[in-house]
Amino acid sequence: MSTTTLSQAAFGETTLLRKALLVLGGSLFIAIAAQVSVPMFPVPMTLQMLAILLVGFAFGARLGAATVLVYLGQGLAGLPVFANGMNGLAFAGPTAGFLIGFVTVAYVAGLAAERGFAKGFVGTTVAALVASALVYIPGVAWPMLVASSFGLEAGWVGIGADKAWAWFMGPFLIGDAVKAVIAALVVSGAWKVLRRA
Repeated sequence: MSTTTLSQAAFGETTLLRKALLVLGGSLFIAIAAQVSVPMFPVPMTLQMLAILLVGFAFGARLGAATVLVYLGQGLAGLPVFANGMNGLAFAGPTAGFLIGFVTVAYVAGLAAERGFAKGFVGTTVAALVASALVYIPGVAWPMLVASSFGLEAGWVGIGADKAWAWFMGPFLIGDAVKAVIAALVVSGAWKVLRRA
């Protein structure tokens, strides 16, 4: 059963032009958020994942995933849209799996929004945590298993589970949980504002 997303509630029926503008604006929003680094323990966090969650919750599954695909395409085209001003070269680095996983994050967040699970704070927090956790599947599979099949050789290729946890998961879990809560606050707050309007 489908329900209205934030973008539909705010802007009405979505035309092809409006979808294109949302995708372009959303991809730029993600690119800007990826450049923002917030000091945090044990590692600084960028706001990239927060932006991807917000895009998914606001746009829905297909439009959210399409927005992230355009964002990834911008990086592949050489634009410095990834964290720390990185471009498509990041697809040959240790974080390539996470970049690919961002599509799933947006899709799952959008699906939760379309099914009505992401309107209140608790439901949106749970959906954001689940969507965020899914990024670790390709994120960890890339350095542990996949990168070597592409002929890549580096200190991070073919690592074991202990290093995957220490380098690619453990340090980022607190930041991802914080971003999930912030996304839930923003989304549930936006729904309250729209209901009053």
